[in-house]
Amino acid sequence: MGSAEPAVAAYHELLDDDRLAAASALALVDGQHARNLYFGEHPLSVSLRPRLIDRATWDRAVLAAEGVYDALNTLERAVLADADLRAELDLTPEEETLALADPGYAASSPSSRLDSFFADEIGYVEYNAESPAGMAYGDELSCVFDALPVMKVFQQRWSLTSLPVRAHQLNAMLSVFTAWSRSTGHVDAPRIGIVDWAGLPTLTEFEMFQRFFAAHGVACCICEPSSLSWDGATLRGCDGQPVNLVYRRVLTSELLAKGDETRALRDAYLAGAVCMVNSFRAKLLHKKMSLAMLSDESYCELYSPAQRDVINQFVPWTRRVRDGPTTRHTRIVPDLIAHVVAHRRELVLKPNDEYGGKGVILGWTAGDTEWEQAVQIACNQSYVVQEAIPVPRETFPVALGGRVSMLDLAVDMDPYLFEGHVGGVLTRLSSSALLNVTAGEGSVVPTYIVEDREAQR
Repeated sequence: MGSAEPAVAAYHELLDDDRLAAASALALVDGQHARNLYFGEHPLSVSLRPRLIDRATWDRAVLAAEGVYDALNTLERAVLADADLRAELDLTPEEETLALADPGYAASSPSSRLDSFFADEIGYVEYNAESPAGMAYGDELSCVFDALPVMKVFQQRWSLTSLPVRAHQLNAMLSVFTAWSRSTGHVDAPRIGIVDWAGLPTLTEFEMFQRFFAAHGVACCICEPSSLSWDGATLRGCDGQPVNLVYRRVLTSELLAKGDETRALRDAYLAGAVCMVNSFRAKLLHKKMSLAMLSDESYCELYSPAQRDVINQFVPWTRRVRDGPTTRHTRIVPDLIAHVVAHRRELVLKPNDEYGGKGVILGWTAGDTEWEQAVQIACNQSYVVQEAIPVPRETFPVALGGRVSMLDLAVDMDPYLFEGHVGGVLTRLSSSALLNVTAGEGSVVPTYIVEDREAQR
């Protein structure tokens, strides 16, 4: 963690004061309750410390993420232009039809998230191109942490810079809405529809966004896909009012699985009647195969020398699971399947098109038989195999059962990108190597850039 280590040590030392720790634990509980910061029935955070990083670490993360995004943008243009390349992604015919439709603006994913482990080296292990979640939760959680008694004492010596995200999301949406309006001749003001299924634990985040959008003068409704209606000219939300800017939180695969029940949204999009963020074209790179197409030397001619350097530094070895030879770090691998079976402890298997940790097998946690069975499934379905990278761990003060305990937790740090530029981060903690709140693992904490006030003088 570099020069943030003294700050972390100072923060933990403050919590040696039992009364300050107890008051902060109570404020964490009360603050999350007041702001409805729960994922289902679970509070978003049980940690009394945010993630603290020094500015040099943050700058390095930004440079790496924006470099990987640039390479992904190049890949997107290539797969749009080449049907053979596109076939490597294993799109369904319906997904491909939607992906090839012009969204009316340049970037298919105005907002996205790269998921990473940030130890001595950065490794971006997944790209959430369709529907990056957690932005409003993170902003609201920062407000809770800002009010913790321990944070107020800590800031007497240490300067903290928060990394809010919601404004970047709104600005990106309005920016592409302007571009879309110019390309389509649309003249109405934006009216946002946040679209996802009813009854999800993320409803509270949608409500946070709805209030935020309204506070910035943009009308917004929250709609289930099946509640939308399309008359051939106008898409309408569940309140009967027109929607022309869709904040799409529902995934394409789930939308298509419902068939005609969700046709209104797809038809309005294909007709160019709505600006959608993110567009259906985002599905191209949301597939896990996108990282394999960065990592695999078979595709290196797609990228500039500078992009290849970025890929080699920050994208772990990733391959589509299939019979045949490949390479690993410039060495010939005669049989990929045999290699995967033999190197269980170094590898991770991932379905090409899942989320929330579904179907992910961590080789070092599986037995030999379980791993061999998983590899067989991967051979017959659409999977990638990825080289495991070190999962950083830090000690965090955790408030559980009325007491504060110091726990060693795995940490990830996932930068959000808006039209290619980093604008905040999602940080998750977990006692397991699978860091995913959706999967029932872990806790969220806000991240701050920390600097010593005395050193700034």
